[in-house]
Amino acid sequence: MTDLTDKTETALSRPAARAPGPWLAEARALLTLSTPLVLTQLAQMAIGTTDLILLGRYSQSALAAVAIGNTVYWFAWLLGGGPASAVSPMIAHILGERAGNRGGVRASLRMGLWAVGIVSLVVMPIMWSAEPILLMLHQQPDLARGAGQFVSLVSIGLPFSLSTMVLGGFATALGHPRAGLWVSLATIVFNALAGWTLIYGHFGAPRLGIIGSGLATSASQVFGFVSMLAIIHSNRHLRVYRMFRRFGRPVHVKLAEVFRLGLPIGVTTLFEAMLFNAMTLLMGTFGAAALAAHQIAMNCASITFMVPLGIGMASTVRVGIAAGGGDLAAARRAGVVALTLGGLFMLLSGVLMALFGAPLAGLYLGAGARDDAVVIAMSARFLQFAAAFQLFDGLQVVGARVLRGLKDARMPMVLAGASYWLVGAPVCVFLAVGLNMRGDGIWIGFVICLAVAALLMCARFMRLTAPERAAA
Repeated sequence: MTDLTDKTETALSRPAARAPGPWLAEARALLTLSTPLVLTQLAQMAIGTTDLILLGRYSQSALAAVAIGNTVYWFAWLLGGGPASAVSPMIAHILGERAGNRGGVRASLRMGLWAVGIVSLVVMPIMWSAEPILLMLHQQPDLARGAGQFVSLVSIGLPFSLSTMVLGGFATALGHPRAGLWVSLATIVFNALAGWTLIYGHFGAPRLGIIGSGLATSASQVFGFVSMLAIIHSNRHLRVYRMFRRFGRPVHVKLAEVFRLGLPIGVTTLFEAMLFNAMTLLMGTFGAAALAAHQIAMNCASITFMVPLGIGMASTVRVGIAAGGGDLAAARRAGVVALTLGGLFMLLSGVLMALFGAPLAGLYLGAGARDDAVVIAMSARFLQFAAAFQLFDGLQVVGARVLRGLKDARMPMVLAGASYWLVGAPVCVFLAVGLNMRGDGIWIGFVICLAVAALLMCARFMRLTAPERAAA
């Protein structure tokens, strides 16, 4: 384990642009840093997938209720996730300017945790109002009631989840991305046991269904936060930063930077996520079977998305360190390598998704009932459209994060808003409702808006890191 940690620290500290083969050296450095991050994202996705499988085998109505409930939960989580995401590029720039700046790193970490606490106080009341919000959006009353119960319980774990994200960004920027991986792997086991126990009523516990899922999810988020604190404290390279030293003392400049950088990041992610969530609500008007199929296909697409997301998170650090040190050419190289690796993986995943859509969908349901067979067939059709947007999805998520490494947050927010809400939402609604294509229309709209987002994000990065800018 020590050797692996040393390799990751070398990937951060070594200036890849000065290596004999700079592009190959950058690819190796990026893979070294991104591999544990990809595994961490997949592990975190496994937690949500476990919940879906447990609920899907409990009842289709429970699965559908959690699907629409998550539209409210993720709205709150993504707003808080913006400031939490700002910590990693802030620390990367600090280390690029002056390695070993413990005071600057500690201040950024502390203010990141402060920001999470502030945002949580704002968004948690929204989560407590999930049922009336969903009823106002014309969701089925029984599904809205179950969703409200689920989201209210999950809100308890929100501050812990966001704080774990801050701590993970701190560890990653300092070259220890495996801290988050160990926590995620342990949380998979904890969440599966808690969910299995509380949803189905094992080990003498009551059979709670959706309520049990909400309780298990919140307990898992608390478990993850405590575990991350323990790992950081046990790591001599991380505990020297003494994160809680003078924790109650504000650093106004850093707190303002967390919000200045983090809020546009949160809104950027929110634009994309809320398009998908809004279309989930629209899908809910087509019936429980369509909604369950949509949720299954979205979960499959989300799993493959975790790989370019992890690559993108690593590229934020690589680009940030290069940009913090004033080496724009190295920042461009890091971004191009990340975009290439993310795009290649998503091309492969698209092929597999197109070929094996029905077997993938069958993993979520027993296929023993006629209704299950209908959901599987519908899921497989949606996965054909997901296969078509895999490349675009990979490029847009990496593109947004290499821009984040440049501390470019406001323009990506504008580009995301245009892609998802000026293009994506109208196209989805027109095809689904106007042309009565229903679910197929929604998924075709996803393909179109993700292609637009990928083009705009990549073009923005290439313009900001153009050779003439580096020369200047």
